Amino acid sequence: MIKKSFLLRLVLDAIAASSLLVGIAYYWLGNVTHELIGTGMFLLVLAHNFFNRRWWGHVNKAPREARRWFDVALTMSLLAAMLALMLTSGLISQTVLSFLAPTGGVTTRQIHTLAAYWVVILVAIHLGVRWKRVMYAARGVFKLAEENTIRTATLRVVATAIAGYGVQSSFVMGVASKLAMQMSLEWWDFEASSTGFFLHWISILGLYVFMTHYALTCLHALQRRVRVSVAHSKP
Repeated sequence: MIKKSFLLRLVLDAIAASSLLVGIAYYWLGNVTHELIGTGMFLLVLAHNFFNRRWWGHVNKAPREARRWFDVALTMSLLAAMLALMLTSGLISQTVLSFLAPTGGVTTRQIHTLAAYWVVILVAIHLGVRWKRVMYAARGVFKLAEENTIRTATLRVVATAIAGYGVQSSFVMGVASKLAMQMSLEWWDFEASSTGFFLHWISILGLYVFMTHYALTCLHALQRRVRVSVAHSKP
């Protein structure tokens, strides 16, 4: 039985992730809406960390497994990117924090944009690390059986298709250049299609969730095989 508190946390996290994706469509939203959505997202991020305060209480303990090391390094990187995003938001705000008198220039805006794209990718990887929990919650909400071969195969085909489209979308949206802070004069034409913009970014998000989840699954299987092999080799 899934706990209502856990389900609430997942819903809030989903809203925060959605806000992040919507927030990067700056030229579609306009500055006022962009800042309001960004402010709401930061409040949800604070709520996320409050709900997961136990994790922070154990972060100083030395990890014993590679997965744990990876999770700690990932979370710290995400924290750094979020802080950069938040601080630059305050420096360039024209609406929500306009009373602070914006002091940021072009460089601050570039750092803000760079941090935003890195947050998107790091959030996707963060989600991929915890994808089993998401699937567990989904089974609880929809009251699905633990094992179903057809359902599992179907979901894997859908996930693979999304990841494949995510690869193509990465080139279409120029993800590599955005993460490297390379200047580009190419902008998405929202007058032609706003749906296409979000479909591309959702699939990119799905790609990194897919890669992280299955990479960790393979790593876990390899570690288990090694442990079994070591156990069998002992006299």
